[in-house]
Amino acid sequence: MNIEALARWMDEQGISPGDPVEASPVSGGASNEIYEIRRGDRRMILRRPPRSAPDGRDATMLREYRVLKALNGTDVPHPEAIAVCADAGVIGSSFYLMGHVDGWSPMNGDGWPEPFRSDLSLRPGLAYELVDGIAKLGNVDWRARGLEGFGRPEGFHDRQVDRWLSHLRTFEFREIPGLDVAAGWLRRHRPRHWEPGIIHGDYQFANVMFRHGAPARLAAMIDFEMATVGDPLLDLAWVVMNWPDEGEDRHRYVDHTGMPDRADLIERYARVSGRDVDDIDYYVILARFKMAIVLEGGYARAVKGESDNPKQAYFGDIVLKLAAEAADLAATTRP
Repeated sequence: MNIEALARWMDEQGISPGDPVEASPVSGGASNEIYEIRRGDRRMILRRPPRSAPDGRDATMLREYRVLKALNGTDVPHPEAIAVCADAGVIGSSFYLMGHVDGWSPMNGDGWPEPFRSDLSLRPGLAYELVDGIAKLGNVDWRARGLEGFGRPEGFHDRQVDRWLSHLRTFEFREIPGLDVAAGWLRRHRPRHWEPGIIHGDYQFANVMFRHGAPARLAAMIDFEMATVGDPLLDLAWVVMNWPDEGEDRHRYVDHTGMPDRADLIERYARVSGRDVDDIDYYVILARFKMAIVLEGGYARAVKGESDNPKQAYFGDIVLKLAAEAADLAATTRP
């Protein structure tokens, strides 16, 4: 990080001009590099592509910032958009600054923090806050917030199957049973009536932060790199597609003990968003179909020795499970 160049750019943007700049790495890897920036009394977060970023990562940075800026002033919890730089000559890549979020991530530490670790009666609030976030996100007036042209909501569902199968063909190296069954069902059962809205694209506990203490309060949605304008019910499906009900194994990548069941979350979303959720099975099948292909891309890179993320080597069985579950739901759900 070229601190001097960053400080000059921040001066030009009027961001605490003149004060010294301090930068501390928060995380870095294949997705993004994240730094905490301190200047005067301000704490900010800088996001930039990794040094070995594939083509298009600079554009993704600019898209992320555009969403955050659009959300400024709305009721959607998110990091404040502060400033963006598209000039790679400043620090070697595009980047943006967002506000520091005072909160905690479900991915940090060993399990839920107190009081959610010991008091199971508080855990439903975490789930409901998670769902309320996308209910609010999907209801933002995206046109009024400057996101016209950000996505292509027209024909959104018409494109989904072919788009993701086309993506699969760029790295396909094995048969994935069930994927063709799900694809055929999705083509035959596209929703006829739906209302476009902002989609996060990878919405789950891993991509949110909560405020400290009880009751549960969503502090921010983060990681908008897959965001677009499309059908917000896909975000709901992303949450519930692998959500365990009572009586199922509730220890997933987070501990779901004490959490509401899938039906409770779907009802909560319908009440807060005002959207019709009768066709949720379609969206769950689409979410599993899409996730299987996304993870297969990571697994293919691991098999070829092209991945620097060791977790991707374990995606193979997950892909097969998701494809089979998508096909099973397609075979049993009502048309």
